[in-house]
Order: sequence, then C-alpha cells, then structure tokens
Amino acid sequence: MEIVYVYTKKRSDFGRPCNFSERAAEVAVDIAPDPGAAAAFVPRNPVDAHVQHASDMSEHEVNTERVEVETRGVNHTEGGWPKDINPHEMEQTIRFRKKVEKDENYINTITHLGSLMEHCIKQNNAINIYEDYFGEEETAEMEDEPPSAKTINVISKLMSVFDVLLPKRDPNITKRTATHLSWHPDGCKKLAVAYSSLEFQQNLKDMSFDSYIWDLENSNKPELVLKPSSPLVSLEYNPKDSHILAGGCYNGQIAYWDTRKGRLPVEVSTVEFSHRDPVYGTIWLQSKTGTECFSASTDGQVLWWDIRKLSEPTETLVLDITRKGLLENALGAISLEFEPTMPTKFMVGTEQGIIITCNRKAKTPPEKITGTYRGHHGPVYALSRNPFYPKFFLTVGDWTARIWSEESKESSIMWTKYHLSYLTDGCWSTVRPAVFFTTKMDGTLDIWDFLFKQNDPSLSLKICDEPLFSLRLQDNGCFVGCGSKLGTVTLLEISSGLCTLQRNEKTLATAMFERETRREKILEARHREMRLKERVRSEAHGEEGKEETPEESSPELLERVRSEFLEAIEAERRRRAQAEAR
Repeated sequence: MEIVYVYTKKRSDFGRPCNFSERAAEVAVDIAPDPGAAAAFVPRNPVDAHVQHASDMSEHEVNTERVEVETRGVNHTEGGWPKDINPHEMEQTIRFRKKVEKDENYINTITHLGSLMEHCIKQNNAINIYEDYFGEEETAEMEDEPPSAKTINVISKLMSVFDVLLPKRDPNITKRTATHLSWHPDGCKKLAVAYSSLEFQQNLKDMSFDSYIWDLENSNKPELVLKPSSPLVSLEYNPKDSHILAGGCYNGQIAYWDTRKGRLPVEVSTVEFSHRDPVYGTIWLQSKTGTECFSASTDGQVLWWDIRKLSEPTETLVLDITRKGLLENALGAISLEFEPTMPTKFMVGTEQGIIITCNRKAKTPPEKITGTYRGHHGPVYALSRNPFYPKFFLTVGDWTARIWSEESKESSIMWTKYHLSYLTDGCWSTVRPAVFFTTKMDGTLDIWDFLFKQNDPSLSLKICDEPLFSLRLQDNGCFVGCGSKLGTVTLLEISSGLCTLQRNEKTLATAMFERETRREKILEARHREMRLKERVRSEAHGEEGKEETPEESSPELLERVRSEFLEAIEAERRRRAQAEAR
C-alpha cells in the first residue's frame, strides 16, 4: 500500500484535553451574493418552515427481581469425637474426657487460652462499650414531645393492597368479636387472635369456629387458621416455645396447638373434666417443662393443666369466698392474672365485681383463697399487676379503672373518673410504671400517665365506631393491639415519650403509690372507728326504744317508704318548675 502522507505527533500530545479561551470574533470567510445565480432559483408560495430543537429521549422499563423467601432450619449435633467413641454413651465420653485432660498439650493450650480470655474479661470490666453518653439529652428532648399514636400497616385479605394503615377484620361474613389477643413471644411480627360471639344465644348455624394467627408483614390473609371444636374465647402463646398455643373454648374445653403440626389441635380436654362455661382466661405457668397452664371460667372454677395429658386437670379450685368449697356458691371468673415473679400467687376477677387473691401452695382448698377486694359495680374485665411494683395492681370494670395496693383491701388507692361509656379492658405499660391503657364501649383507647395528669387521660384515640373488646400491649411497650366487637384488630405504634422510661419516673411512681397507700390506710382506720361508734350508738338507742316504739309491720313500712318516695319526686318536680319559670 502506498503511503501518501504521514502525520506525526508527539506522544505527550495524545489524549490532551482541549483548552478553550475567550477572544474576539474573527471573520474567516465572507461570500458575497451572486446575482447571476438568482435565475436558477424557483419561487414557491406559500413557504412554511418548521424548526424544532429538542434533545433525543429514550424510554426504559426496569423491574427488580423478585426475592424468593424460604424457611430453612439448622440441626446441631454434637461432633468432634473419634470414630471409636459413641457420643451417646456417657461412660465412653467421660473416659475420653479424662484421658484428654491428662494430656500435656491440652493443659498448655488451656493455660494459653485462659490468659487471653482473662485479658478480654478485664477489658470488658474496665470499659463499657455499650455506654450511652448522651442519655440525658435524649430524655430531655422526649419530654417535650406531645403524646401521640399512629396506626401501623395491617392489611386484611378483604381489602385492597393499597389500603395501607387500615385495620384487619375477621375474614368471615358473619362478624365475631375479637375476644383475645396474644403477641408472638419472639417479636412483634405475629399476632394470634381468638374470635368468638359472646352474645347469649346468638351463635348462628353458619358461624365459623376459626381463629387466626396473622403475620403482620403479610396480613392479606392469615398465616395459620386454627380450627377448634368450639369458638375460642382466650388464646395464649407459650413464652418458652413459640410454636405452642393454648386456647380456652366457648364450651369450656382446653385445647393446644403446635403450629408445626397444622391447623387442628394436638389435644383437647375431655368435656367431663373441663369447664361448664366459656373459658375467659388461660395463662401459661413458669415450669421446668414449659407445658403447664391454668384456666378460669364463669362456672366458678380454676383448673390447672399439663398439655402432655389433657384428659383431666392436675388440680382444681372452687372460687367460693365462704371457703366451703361449694360450686353453687362459687363466683364466676371473667379475668385472670399471674405474675411470673410471684409463682405461687394469682388473682381472679369475677362477674360480681370482686377480686379474689389466691395462693396455689396452700395446704387445703379453703386456705388457697387468701383475700378479696370489693370495688366495682359489675364484672372485672381486666386485672393486671404493675410489672415494676407487683404489689400494686390495676382493675377495670363498670365505668372506672382502679389501682389497688395489697396492703389496703377495703378501698383502691387511685381511680379514674366515671366515664360515660363502659370500660372493657386495660393493661399496664411494660416499660413505664406510671402508664396504663384502657378501652371503652364507644371505640376509644385511653392512655393514662398519672405522673403527668390524674383526672384525664394523656391521650385519647377514637379507634373505631364499634365497641372495643380486647387490648394487648407488646413486650417492648411500643405497639398495642385493640380488638373490637365486629372482629376488627387495629394495631397502633405509640410515641416514644409514652414508651420510654422518663428521668426519675420509678422514684416518683413509688412515692405516689406509697403516699396514696398511707392516705388510704388512715381513711380506713377512721372509717372503722366511725363504724364502731355508730354501732355502739345504735345498740344503745335500740335497747331504749324497744319498750317505747312498737314494731312496725311490713305493709305499713312499705306504705311509708312509698309515700316518702312520691313526696321526694313531687318536691323535685316543683323545684324544676320554679327554675324554668325563672
């Protein structure tokens, strides 16, 4: 090939960037018009010219790859033994350990590792790597934040995928009440809900018996459907084994499920040895096996169970406060309380408004009922010990919530005002000793902080239009679930100020509890003294008037009471008429 011309350039000039500079404009070429070329042009009329300047655009679609999630398990087996040693034979393993421990190499290795471990332990003791240096500043900022709560993302399978932040409903057409909630013990991602219709003779033929376990990250449908033989009134996760749940049925039976074995119960108690009424309370006990629980019902019995053998209860207690052990005198239990730090004691709230304290380890059944508290005009729907100070407990019934001390049995030490709506449930905060929650029949959730305000709740939220029936707080104190009469379960996340322990809160709460307890003791002593004086005075007057005043017959007494009642009504009408005239 013939090379016509060769261009040469220095190596250093390759890839050199262009440097532009500003300078005045210069005319490079000036071409004058040629009149002779005008004859070659063809005129065109009209002339339309379009000019458009726009950058070229391209459209692309991108979709992320779907992540396939699957559950896997790891089974750990003991290894590292020689082939001639059977790890399941204790004698062989003990003999081999003794042989290895005599080896000089083993002793030298342990000595060397022991010095390294001792150095690390001393470092950990000298420096706290988890120390919070700015805790006081954060606490001060939280105090300024107003109390609030927001509904978190829970989606029902009957709702659109876009309907986020909406409540989850019972999937069945015939709506049932969410009677009990139980959070998964290992976090706040799962919630077990018991559904049942508690209205007398309102169970329809096509009404479902199912209850559900909801996965809150995918709540379009239940993660597991529990199929009992009768609708569940109570349902509780086992704190030691999150796969196990115990439930109390409407017909009085006790059943337990293992989620690894499917939707049907593993075992159900026999009807002959079960409760005669709905089981409103089922609580797991702190035992070595983790298989023991106890239940309470409106039939007036408390029964203890071992789920390994549900054919009959291991122990029975009749809630007869006369201590005669008669079932016809028993008070119906509608709430149950057990504090793991007090393993022998438990409390029962009854339909008659009486709270019964019991001791399981007493020798005889009458001795197991240790005392009673009378404070409500109707059923005690909720009963909860303060997690920080177990001798103080909360009760919810009629139109009030009351705080009691074990040292004062005649009256509660603190109480809320009488609300217009009936209270249905309540519980203490798990992280703040001065905060508790209550639900009402008008669909309102009240959050009380008695260090901040005693007469009114710190935060009152209208959750739904139907009555709220059940309430459960997650162990971290930040999430609360509310179940309604129509099966709606609404999950809320409360603000950090209501779920973070405040500065000196324990000291202030203790001081308030103790002060109110002392005040109530003084009032009780004064009331006893006044009652004693009144009794002595009435006995003295009675002896004097026995001879002077003839005994009034029953018809005369009724007529006198009736005339006094009508006179009181007439006087009240006249008073109101005068007030309207003014």
